[in-house]
Amino acid sequence: MRRALQVALLAAAASSAPAFAGEPFQLVTIDEVERMLAARDVAIYDANPEEVFAKNHLPGARFVDSAFGKGSLPKDKATRLVFYCANPH
Repeated sequence: MRRALQVALLAAAASSAPAFAGEPFQLVTIDEVERMLAARDVAIYDANPEEVFAKNHLPGARFVDSAFGKGSLPKDKATRLVFYCANPH
């Protein structure tokens, strides 16, 4: 699983990583995401191309496709969101 976690990770969650100026998002470490995977208050989203998602994605991750929108997010606003892809830029 370690290899699958070699991705850029952004999370709207409290962590020790500094937030980007003016943004509610922050980078989190691979170890932090590993701890979040089983948490009930976390939703994981994979923004890689579909073939990458199909071949290898984090357990429980939801695919972010062109139809992704407001209805794709959890109704509970307290849910921490983790979005990841293979390119941090």
